[in-house]
Amino acid sequence: MILRENYTLSNGVEIPKLGLGTWFINDNDAAQAVKDAIEMGYRHIDTAQAYQNERGVGEGIRNCGIARKELFVTTKLAAEVKSYNEAVASIDNSLKTLGLDYIDMMIIHSPKPWMEFHRPEPYFEGNREAWRALEEAYNAGKLRSIGVSNFQKADLDNILDSCTVNPMVNQILAHISNTPKALIEYCKEKNILVEAYSPIGHGELMKNEEVKKMANKYGVSVPQLSIRYCLELGLLPLPKTANPAHMKNNSEVNFEILADDMEFLKKLSTIENYGEASIFPVYGGKLR
Repeated sequence: MILRENYTLSNGVEIPKLGLGTWFINDNDAAQAVKDAIEMGYRHIDTAQAYQNERGVGEGIRNCGIARKELFVTTKLAAEVKSYNEAVASIDNSLKTLGLDYIDMMIIHSPKPWMEFHRPEPYFEGNREAWRALEEAYNAGKLRSIGVSNFQKADLDNILDSCTVNPMVNQILAHISNTPKALIEYCKEKNILVEAYSPIGHGELMKNEEVKKMANKYGVSVPQLSIRYCLELGLLPLPKTANPAHMKNNSEVNFEILADDMEFLKKLSTIENYGEASIFPVYGGKLR
């Protein structure tokens, strides 16, 4: 059962191979979504300061009936935090808002502030400063592991060239029809686990006839095929949902995709339009 399988991070910490994403889950609904997922067998919950639901996620973690040490909780340093002092305060604020004694993973949400995402300034110094704060919190035992999100090779090198603790994950947009092979390979070379957010292409893969046909071949849903695809690549998928039926479906991925079918899926045309989500920088658009 995939919910009982783990990857091992570079520091030896185990992280469940499938997580529940909580983007767009309202703070008032987050506790119930977390409890539903944990009752179903999920042990990995992913949130962020930017999601504005850390309070609800923390409530769900504390009241789910499962020992804290059995759960893996990730949150993210807001993309706009690019100084040491801001980062220190933000880390402590997440601990307080979640109501937890420690966080299993904390990552820099983006190498650039969201409003600057498509501009050339790389924010190298700001990322080094934020990373220094994460390292300090990690060494103090507040965080069990640390990483980054949406980082390209140059962004990773900026951290790797100056850090005392290497990033343990890079959480990126990765799914059928959008698999950044070179970046994934580079992360593997550096012993950085790649987490895949939006493994179902923010829902756009549900409309893809070739993907639907392939899912039918295996007798699975499009989300199940999409999540299995990420797992076959050694990625850690983070499908987001507050719907218990979808949570259950997303976790039932104990099948294998044949090598030829994997190659076919890798070569599918890239999604050019993520619909309403296109306004978000990570989907290629620009924030309005």
